[in-house]
Amino acid sequence: MSAIPSVDLRDFVSGDSSKKEKFIREIGGAFENIGFVALSGHFLSDELVEQLYAEIKKFFQLPQDVKDSYEIEGIGGQRGYTSFGKEHAKGRKEGDLKEFWHFGQYVVDNPKLEAEYPDNVSVSELPDFDMVGKETYKMLEKTAQFVLRALALHLGLNEMYFDEWIKNGNSILRPIHYPPITSEPKNAVRAAAHGDINLITLLMGAHGKGLQVKNHQGEWVDAIARPDQLMINVGDMLSRLSNNKLKSTIHQVVNPPRELWGTSRYSIPFFMHPISEMPLDCLENCIDESHPKGFEDITAGEYLHERLIELGLVKK
Repeated sequence: MSAIPSVDLRDFVSGDSSKKEKFIREIGGAFENIGFVALSGHFLSDELVEQLYAEIKKFFQLPQDVKDSYEIEGIGGQRGYTSFGKEHAKGRKEGDLKEFWHFGQYVVDNPKLEAEYPDNVSVSELPDFDMVGKETYKMLEKTAQFVLRALALHLGLNEMYFDEWIKNGNSILRPIHYPPITSEPKNAVRAAAHGDINLITLLMGAHGKGLQVKNHQGEWVDAIARPDQLMINVGDMLSRLSNNKLKSTIHQVVNPPRELWGTSRYSIPFFMHPISEMPLDCLENCIDESHPKGFEDITAGEYLHERLIELGLVKK
């Protein structure tokens, strides 16, 4: 039995009110209790998943100097390539044992946001890389929109509450490569214990074990989804908004057993961010005598900037 509950998005979009209510109850309960859920019935096709894995493997196998040419200075790693060991978890000095790529938002009808966000970076060596990344981005964004509609209802809000804030939001699709481990890591793991910054994270079936979630008892439990499922977790922005009713759970990617050190691991999270102006002030209906307001008022943009400084991606 997996420690992570499973839900099916087809229940929410079925048109059957009892199935829809069941989905809202199940995902709301999971996010209050452990902050993670395994979701099937999403909008990603198996073919698209296969195409993206094929493209990112090709990219990470390119010569290092070619990859380095896609690392853009001055944008805090928000687009393009980030080289091995550059990012670290909050409060840690050791860089995580990973390299990654960022696809960002494809802005529609909003010149202000187009100017605010860095441009996506095109990979000239791989003719299908950009197109496959964009299509995956769109399908994960659509899936996240429906999940947030369910969570809005769970929080007693209008179903479409999040729609205006996530349209053209500052979301990121991050294909990650954890290279083979060649020597005993000094205090470093593939991804140190952390909470995510954003509203929700959608993780495409990671290849191989490694992802662990800290439950309320302080125990690390393996988070394993089926190949057709997405692992979805609450980020700190949604936790703040809901006054910690929905839990942003600490998680990590541990190093594999020594006999598997020679293998690569690939993982593709989609970090669902709103536009910068979204207020993250605790919702009034999530505050009461037993749950006093736990966070200061802040916008999503201000909060993101604070956290990027803590991660070592942006200088003060």
